[in-house]
Parts: sequence; C-alpha cells; structure tokens
Amino acid sequence: MAHEHSFANPGPSALGALAVACFGFGAVFLGKVAVEGLPLLAAWLFGGCLVQYTAGVIELKDHQIAGGNVFVFFSAFFMLAAGVSTLSKFFMIKFGMKPAVHVEGWMWMAGALFLTLVTPAYAKSTSILFLVVILVDIALWCIVGLDSGWYGDPASFKQIVAWCLIISGFLGCYIAGAVVCNTVYGKPVFWLPKPLVS
Repeated sequence: MAHEHSFANPGPSALGALAVACFGFGAVFLGKVAVEGLPLLAAWLFGGCLVQYTAGVIELKDHQIAGGNVFVFFSAFFMLAAGVSTLSKFFMIKFGMKPAVHVEGWMWMAGALFLTLVTPAYAKSTSILFLVVILVDIALWCIVGLDSGWYGDPASFKQIVAWCLIISGFLGCYIAGAVVCNTVYGKPVFWLPKPLVS
C-alpha cells in the first residue's frame, strides 16, 4: 500500500477525507441530518476536497494512475460539487423551492460509471480497499436511482446507501491507520490482507 513517493504517501489522508464524506452522507441517508445541518456538511466536504485534491496530484506525480485519478475525481465531484450542491439545496429549501434533484441522478451516473470502470484496478491493492471501492460503487448506483427517481421504494435504497458509505468510512480509516503505523514502524502493526491480484 505504501508506494514510493517523492513526498510521503498521501493515501491515508485522502482515505480519511473519504471517511468524512461517507459518514456525513451516511447520516443524511439515514435521516439524521436536518436541513439546518446541510451548510455544516458542505463545509466539511469543502475541507475534504482540499485533502483529496492534494493527495490526487501527489499520486499522479508519482505515476499512481488509479489512486491519483480517483482522488482528483472525488475531490471535484464527491467533495466540491457535492458541497456546492448541498449548500444550493439548503438555500432553495429555505426560500421555498423544491430542488430538482433528478438532474443530479444523471450527474452521479457519470461518477458511478467512472468508479465502477476503474474498480478492477483496486484488485491489485489490499483487498480491504477493493471492498471499500465496491461498497462506494453500490452506494453511487443507488444514489443514481434515488435522485433520478428510477427506484420504486426510496426508503430501502437510502438504507443501502447509508450503510455502504458508513462501512466504507470505517474501512477507509482502518486502512489509513494501518498504512501510517505500518510505514512508521517498518513492520505490520495493523493487519492488511494481500491484494486479490498480484
């Protein structure tokens, strides 16, 4: 997991930022965030954008094509665009407008398709990270259906999204901790399974 970098490996910070977004969105899909909480969610997403963009650029500089592209893509759409969208929804609701979220279903389709198509690259990473990516794939495709209105029972799909994201957040934090501690100590402090594909 720890690649050769001219900087230290930025992956753990990017996974931590991903966890922030996953926990925040998980809470939203579980119905735990009132409208008044949306600007706070947006603020944390903007912070995550900075972390993921920085990590992505470092990864790309060091020829890590999968992590670099996914982090940069996520910084733009999972963090920055989602943060702006969250703020927009807040103000629209406060001014008595109903957000037409179906357009976001089409936007999320690009994100879901992008991540799904790069998922096989993560089979060469620790299998826990591969699982994180698959869970986020599932969550994104559910969001596509929810926002576009294609699913008949939104409540059950919201639960799927929430728990896929929350589990991804926990696993991402575990991987981040493992990479940092294992690298600092030069030996396995936290267990990380081998890649599915060598």
